[in-house]
Amino acid sequence: MTAPLSPGDPAPDFTLPTDDGRTVTLSDLRGRKVIVYFYPAAMTPGCTTQACDFTDSLDSLKAAGYEVLGISPDSPEKLAKFRERDRLSITLLADEDRSVMQTWGAYGEKKLYGKVVEGVLRSTFVVDEEGRVELAQRNVKATGHVAKLRRELGVGA
Repeated sequence: MTAPLSPGDPAPDFTLPTDDGRTVTLSDLRGRKVIVYFYPAAMTPGCTTQACDFTDSLDSLKAAGYEVLGISPDSPEKLAKFRERDRLSITLLADEDRSVMQTWGAYGEKKLYGKVVEGVLRSTFVVDEEGRVELAQRNVKATGHVAKLRRELGVGA
């Protein structure tokens, strides 16, 4: 297992498919700030709340220079249904083999209903214009997370 990413670390590069047949490569976004968030499963209550909150905040985040990438282990087809059902405007990426999640420290042991299981650790990272981790947040709560993140980044409504 790799050491957890911390502020100042280079953000590991990746190329992942989107829900609409494109691919996104993190290094292609250099020169912009990028919020990379990992979530367990499309169309579940907490993940829907978080994705809708990011969508509702997208205009103000973009105005402050941020791109938003949501990554889950779902297939591109499931992500397309998620986007359509909830009218999402953020970029959704499929990490079906969980390799990016593992590299970023967003996959591992967690407690679920009192049992230890392996799974996606709801995490958010902010990557600066040079491709370095500026902020690393693990085990975040879905509800209220985007509002808290915006306050920390100084992004208004």
